[in-house]
Amino acid sequence: MKLLTNHVPGTVLLASWLEKNGISRDLQQYYLKSGWLESYGFGAFKRPNENIQWTGALNSLQRQTDLPVHAGGLTSISLQGLSHYVRMEREPLFLFSPHYVKLPKWFINQEWSDQIVHVRTRFLPAKSALFDYSRDGIKVQLSSPERAILECLYLTPNRFDMVECYQIFEGLVNLRPKVLQELLESCNSIKVKRLFLFMASKAEHRWLHFLDQSRIELGSGDRAIVKGGVYISKYRISVPKELTT
Repeated sequence: MKLLTNHVPGTVLLASWLEKNGISRDLQQYYLKSGWLESYGFGAFKRPNENIQWTGALNSLQRQTDLPVHAGGLTSISLQGLSHYVRMEREPLFLFSPHYVKLPKWFINQEWSDQIVHVRTRFLPAKSALFDYSRDGIKVQLSSPERAILECLYLTPNRFDMVECYQIFEGLVNLRPKVLQELLESCNSIKVKRLFLFMASKAEHRWLHFLDQSRIELGSGDRAIVKGGVYISKYRISVPKELTT
């Protein structure tokens, strides 16, 4: 019962985690029948009368399992107050993880207010530049602003509008050069790195001058990122015409 007493309200209790901490499957079923727990899908429970938001569910995934999954991209940027404009549509919940990660059904099957976009990729090291963000007493791991903007660029143009990405980029005046340097050197997406340097140059951010671009591998050949775009010879990419005015 001590585990239940110390439970963080609004988070999920996973059956596997309870068992590892001394609450057997039989005892879990006893707690369920006694009304101390309620089912929250296969292998998951919640406390009675608690409302679970995605932050509480993600907290449980991050704290009670070994799955390296975090909220990133636009989700992280919005939570940190770095998106200074109003979207006309509801924002999806962007979750990032390595390729092998599969979100459990109890998480996927919930009727979250936000659509889940699970991005499985290894374009950046799984645990680089993350931090703990707290909302309503619940902590979740988010991408730092430096990582989050790279994740937005990774999704452009197919799943995230490039012009919108640049609008966010313009407001990122306080990015940390040291963190950026480490991320850009470890990033294996040529598209992301070229777009990043193009947008940073266009936005004339001061932190760009503190990056050692000679250590950032930009590959060879052209990248036609958008059809019918304007070719930027310095970075050998094509971008929407709106970004060249």
